[in-house]
Amino acid sequence: MPASILVAYATRYGSTREVAEAVLTVLHDQHLDAELQPARAVRSLEAYGAVVLGAPLYMFHWHADALRFLSRHRKALEARPVAIFALGPFHDDEKERQEARGQLDKELLKYPWLAPVAVEIFGGKFDPAQLGFPYSLIGPLKKLPAEDVRDWNAIRAWAGGLAAKLQPQTG
Repeated sequence: MPASILVAYATRYGSTREVAEAVLTVLHDQHLDAELQPARAVRSLEAYGAVVLGAPLYMFHWHADALRFLSRHRKALEARPVAIFALGPFHDDEKERQEARGQLDKELLKYPWLAPVAVEIFGGKFDPAQLGFPYSLIGPLKKLPAEDVRDWNAIRAWAGGLAAKLQPQTG
C-alpha cells in the first residue's frame, strides 16, 4: 500500500481548509508524503496509504461532504488508517467542546465499520459577515461577534502525533 497520506477536508467558509493546511504542513515537516484535497473532489484513495478527514460541525451535524466521503470510499477506508477532526464550538468553553465531541461521535456512529486511529475536536471560527443562505436570514446570528478559537498549537500537536498512527505497520 502506498505511504502517501491524503488530508481531505470539507468546508463552508474556508476555516477548515486552513486547519487541514496546518495538518499537511506538520506532516511535511515530519518528511511524510502528504497531499491536500477537498473531500468532494476525491475520486479514489488508491494512491494513499492513510487518510486524515476534517470538516466542521454545523447545526448538530458534520459537514455533508465529509459524510458522503465516508460512504463513497468505505471499502478503501476500511483498509487504511483514518484520522478524523472536526471544527466545532465558537467559544473557548469545555462544555461546548464536549457537546461538539458528542455530536461528532453521534455522526460517526452511522459508520460502524469506521475505526479511526485518532478523533479530535478543535474550536472553530465564526464570521457573521460570511453567513450564506439560509443562515443569513437568521437575524440573531448576524448580530453575533466574530470569533476564532482555533488553537493552532493544539492543532499542530495533534497533527504531530499522527505520523506514527498513520504509517503502515510493518513486520
